[in-house]
Amino acid sequence: MISSNDLRPGVSVEIDGAPYKVIEFLHVKPGKGAAFVRTKLKNMQTGNVVEKTFRAGETLPAATIEKVEMQYLYAEGNNLVFMDMETYEQAPITAAQIGSAVKYLKENMQVSILRWNGQVIDVELPNTVVLEVVETDPGVKGDTATGGTKPAKLETGAEIQVPLFIKVGERIRVDTRTDTYLGRE
Repeated sequence: MISSNDLRPGVSVEIDGAPYKVIEFLHVKPGKGAAFVRTKLKNMQTGNVVEKTFRAGETLPAATIEKVEMQYLYAEGNNLVFMDMETYEQAPITAAQIGSAVKYLKENMQVSILRWNGQVIDVELPNTVVLEVVETDPGVKGDTATGGTKPAKLETGAEIQVPLFIKVGERIRVDTRTDTYLGRE
């Protein structure tokens, strides 16, 4: 059990049978009346964000989130097959369970799988990945005065904006949290 006074960003709690992660919190102590904690919570299963208010000192059940290091092996139909790095067990996970992280998955990539009550609720990718550009328009000489960008398709199918000097076949670093170009590899 977690006291509402101990809520901080990143803390996981269970509300109405679903896991929530605290995004924001504000401890309010009005001049008259009891103190309370105003929170913004993200449902880890659906991704919905809700605002809830708790009385100061109210206890909430902690959501036991299990973090497992796994390696992405291959895609099989609508399933993506991962291998547990400790037990070497293979586990198929649907692309829908992974969400938008699927666009950066590359074979043999190590990721953290978050589980709650045995079901996958999220995938944590490395903050940066190195991917090859497979499709982009050629940069025209003279277009660089404004420091512009152009769309580029990466080897995993993801599309991001890259500087005009990037060519097909180059390997670039991409920030998976913000979908932005970081530099050449």
